[in-house]
Amino acid sequence: MTVTLDNLGWDSRFEEAFRQLAQPGWYPARIIRETKINYTVIGQGTGDHDVVLSGKVWNDADSDADLPAVGDWVAVDPGQEGDIPVIRARLPRKTCFSRKAPGKSTAEQVIGANIDIVVIVTDAAEDFNPRRIERYLTLVRKSGADPIVLINKADQTPKGILQEAVDSLRSLAPNLPVHPISARKRKGYPDILALVPSGLTITIVGSSGVGKSTLVNSLLGEEWLDTGDVNAVTGKGRHTTVARELVILPDGGCLIDNPGMREIQMWTDAETLRANFADLSELAAQCKFADCSHGKDAGCAIRAAVENGTLSQERYEHYMRLDEEIEELVRRSEKRQMTLERVNKRKTREKIRNYEDRRDQRRDRHPNRPC
Repeated sequence: MTVTLDNLGWDSRFEEAFRQLAQPGWYPARIIRETKINYTVIGQGTGDHDVVLSGKVWNDADSDADLPAVGDWVAVDPGQEGDIPVIRARLPRKTCFSRKAPGKSTAEQVIGANIDIVVIVTDAAEDFNPRRIERYLTLVRKSGADPIVLINKADQTPKGILQEAVDSLRSLAPNLPVHPISARKRKGYPDILALVPSGLTITIVGSSGVGKSTLVNSLLGEEWLDTGDVNAVTGKGRHTTVARELVILPDGGCLIDNPGMREIQMWTDAETLRANFADLSELAAQCKFADCSHGKDAGCAIRAAVENGTLSQERYEHYMRLDEEIEELVRRSEKRQMTLERVNKRKTREKIRNYEDRRDQRRDRHPNRPC
């Protein structure tokens, strides 16, 4: 298949952004792979090829999240014959699917850029965890993409258990698309995945062992990824996808494949969280006091809903836990920012002091020479 910019998701928004910043000879390309030292991009008529990042783009980035990532559109300078092409600019993102970087860091980790649909894969057995899906949905809402949830291995799951899983996940958000499928038999796919249209970008996320690699292979129509064995005791699978990569599907759409995620930490804000838990937000509006903590406060409508059974204890506790995570992330980010500001002020004072010392030395050595 001949790759065009339209296949890759190019639109008028990117066209205008490229027009405003590009120099003669530069060309647009989309990042399909990144390593510690370079990137691989693909463009119309260029094929996939390696490029390097310009020092200006690196220095202008406020954080790693501002650097180009898989799925980003970039402006590439081909240079002279024999030169390695250079990324001169990253185009503004349409969407950005991120999480907090694993560990104690307060940094943002970009999972994929310019994604239209995030496909969340789970199963109804060992991996089934509605609270984890809630986390994914909160991140997807923040990104600007649309979610689809697939319950894989439907052919291996008793019908009663499968239906309970479907009903449980559909209750998490209004009109949430939930589809039981069999990636192994390539059955049950929603229309948008059965034929991913040209220009649409999807990404697939989920725990190891739920069949993501099998799903990717079925979408590509070939054994593109190794499928790992699942431990019969733990139900966990090996990480068969080791790096993020964008691939072009047979019908022209794009897919960003991701390694299995061991941690799904929040990178969002309180407003997005409340939008994803609209039912709790509506209850919170009925609380007696506007600053209700939804704990032991008198007149708490959320606690009353839990007590009378109209709101599950698990969903309530998970909401409070996510809210605490977001507040902690905000506190740590603010603390880090204050620390950086103090460091920068100290460096500025040192520069001034060093400059004044050098000026005094020059004055002492050459009293008649202007400083």
